[in-house]
Amino acid sequence: MTHQQFYEQIGEILAIDVPLTGSETLIDLGWDSLSAVVFMAMADERCGVKVAPREMRGCSTVNDLKALVNENLENATDPERS
Repeated sequence: MTHQQFYEQIGEILAIDVPLTGSETLIDLGWDSLSAVVFMAMADERCGVKVAPREMRGCSTVNDLKALVNENLENATDPERS
């Protein structure tokens, strides 16, 4: 998934019509617990990674979520990193 596709997915989760750049603060976008659950499902279905709720605690921007997915992808493909 490209950065742009990821941002579009986050926009869909949050029902935002304007393009995201990644630097937006999740709280300012209206991120809540339902958004987090939908994000976890999207990460699993679209990216093939499981994201735990506790892993999202440190995420404050859209780019933080992208980095979390990328980190989980790297760990999934490199068993020595897990």
